[in-house]
Amino acid sequence: MKVPFLDLAHQYDPVEPQILEVWHQILKTRQFVAGPHVSGFERRFAEAHDVAEAIAVSSGTTALELIMRGLDLRPGDRVAVPANTFIATAEAVSNAGGVPYFIDCDPETSNIDPGGIPKAIRDGIVGIIGVHLYGRPFDFDAISSLVAGTGVWVVEDATQAHLATYKGLFVGGLGIAAGFSFYPGKNLGAPAEGGAVTTNSTSLAHRLRMLRDHGQVEKYRSEVVGTNARMSELVASALELKLPYLEDWNQARRQVAGWYRERLADHPKIGVPPRLSSVEPVHHLYVVEVPNRDAIKTALEAAGVGVGLHYPIPIHLQTAYVDLGYRAGDFPVSEAKAGSIISLPM
Repeated sequence: MKVPFLDLAHQYDPVEPQILEVWHQILKTRQFVAGPHVSGFERRFAEAHDVAEAIAVSSGTTALELIMRGLDLRPGDRVAVPANTFIATAEAVSNAGGVPYFIDCDPETSNIDPGGIPKAIRDGIVGIIGVHLYGRPFDFDAISSLVAGTGVWVVEDATQAHLATYKGLFVGGLGIAAGFSFYPGKNLGAPAEGGAVTTNSTSLAHRLRMLRDHGQVEKYRSEVVGTNARMSELVASALELKLPYLEDWNQARRQVAGWYRERLADHPKIGVPPRLSSVEPVHHLYVVEVPNRDAIKTALEAAGVGVGLHYPIPIHLQTAYVDLGYRAGDFPVSEAKAGSIISLPM
């Protein structure tokens, strides 16, 4: 018996007939962009996360990039991001003209280490993107208390954390804005690329809606230089139909995470994710730390068990960022985790 790392069928089997019916209607009406399904999904996604605004866009990376532009990031501005995450977090800063300022991760949670923030503030960062890595919220209060009164803003990278909670509050409304991804493998996945920004700032939401649509406030009237980052009606309609199932799917992931913990927590050589009373993770990934990782990965795959590596190269050591001058040893916790983590089937 083979165990796949990820099986997307369970996300589509309950709603496939409804999706195909709605897609047929969209094909008949020919309204493929900026229609009722996009606005309907935005409204429901905002309600689900208890935020004022949701802006649907073309991908999670684009969501983060538009937030940077919406916050008027200037060329050369430094934005703190964790070294231990997917490169898209840093790309959003770079593509908006800023410079990623990397911070090591906390050895217990793998999320951004608040201990690195004071130096980052002294070095002149204008903002921080904290990542709710693997679907586990980072310590928002610890970071927000460190930047209080400095003018440094905090953005959430919630691309892996749909409906996760921090101290009883949904992610997406903790910072000034948050970026979500609906890449097919996410807890709420689209049948293509897709993303969204959530925020409680109506002024920022207005600016982001302009930026995603060529800077337009109405057709052919552009107030700022924007881009084409709109979500299609086909994608939005599928997400709209799947959203009511999301909490049940997250609960199923929590059950699987519980099974893993029950069987692995007492193993002397396996490090499992911590249980924190302050967060309710959604386990987009279940990542453990093991010795001889590559040998274990090979053995599991030979036994028919699909696994993943998230992420095997810290961002500061990626060739794409060699010009920033970081070297091996600069962020030892992130580097050690990159060599020992393995993602189990979820």
